[in-house]
Amino acid sequence: MNAKPSISQGNTTRSGIMDDIRQQQLTHWANGVLDQLLSDKQGVVPLESVSGDASFRRYFRARLADRSFIAVDAPPANEDSKTFVRISKLFRDAGVSTPEVFATDYEQGFMLLQDFGDALYLPCLLDCQRRSSQFEADKLYADAITSLVKIQKGVDSKRLVPFDRKKLHAEMELFEHWFCEEFLQLRLSDSDRQIIAVSFSLLEDSALAQPQVAVHRDYHSRNLLMLDAGVFGTDSGPGIIDFQDAVSGAYTYDLVSLLRDCYIRWRPDQVEKWALQYLEVAQAEEVIGQVSSTQFMRDMDLMGLQRHLKVMGIFSRLCIRDNKPQYLADIPLVIQYFLEVARAHEELAPFVCWFENTVLNVAKTKLKLES
Repeated sequence: MNAKPSISQGNTTRSGIMDDIRQQQLTHWANGVLDQLLSDKQGVVPLESVSGDASFRRYFRARLADRSFIAVDAPPANEDSKTFVRISKLFRDAGVSTPEVFATDYEQGFMLLQDFGDALYLPCLLDCQRRSSQFEADKLYADAITSLVKIQKGVDSKRLVPFDRKKLHAEMELFEHWFCEEFLQLRLSDSDRQIIAVSFSLLEDSALAQPQVAVHRDYHSRNLLMLDAGVFGTDSGPGIIDFQDAVSGAYTYDLVSLLRDCYIRWRPDQVEKWALQYLEVAQAEEVIGQVSSTQFMRDMDLMGLQRHLKVMGIFSRLCIRDNKPQYLADIPLVIQYFLEVARAHEELAPFVCWFENTVLNVAKTKLKLES
């Protein structure tokens, strides 16, 4: 019992030392780049920590008198900066707002990017809920849907890695391993695994049968920013970040990520209203062919179930493996989404029954203990 904290603390200390060294190296590199970009730069510009995310990347702001830049530490052993740059250009060419890349050092894993500011969608949307400002929420989601359709229409999905059965299955296996076995400490029987396997296969079949388009893969309120209209223009749409894992996949994947967001919940009727707005726009722009609203909502439901199984696993892994326990606080909403939707689909009844009887009570207790 006492050995684990000691090891964890040792690893944390070593990791902290390496982070400090990399920050110093990034500061030196970024200032060298800024010296070349800006004729009026004077002295060394310090880097202010902005944030990290669920990956190994870290973000820092280089603040000057009249503008600022984002310096990125993306360790090359863990992050693929070349893909980041390539996807950024594909999205920008499609007419959406991703940060301009001013400089890269792929060998060190450093990038200097345009600064989109700090106005994430999430706090803005939470404020809309607090003030019951439906008009503002509608505008934010309309802008996000417009940008999503631009990505789906303007990015050639053939230039992206296919979100195939193997990848879909691997994502859901995160639920089975990291959430059920590692976090909840469940011992899954052969019967349990059979129920899980049948449900995974059903969700894979649904995703692969849907129209395949460019998929951001994490299109939600923590990866969208409100941009300053005076700087970026009034029709720039949201600033879009964390796009480097883009794939070619189901047309409903990003939409359900946006509307059944793991970090904010809206009434189901409101979600359906926004979803049908997307359907109207996507069909008008010929991103997809004619799909009935019933089939469309089923497509979105089943895609969301696949994603939420994955998210339960990822959030558990972030806690256990990556020492980021804060993500546990978001799992209850993900479970709520999952059960609400899965209960409405008869073919998933065996999985729902298993989840409610084998997983749910343990999850509630465990999450309460960890909170």
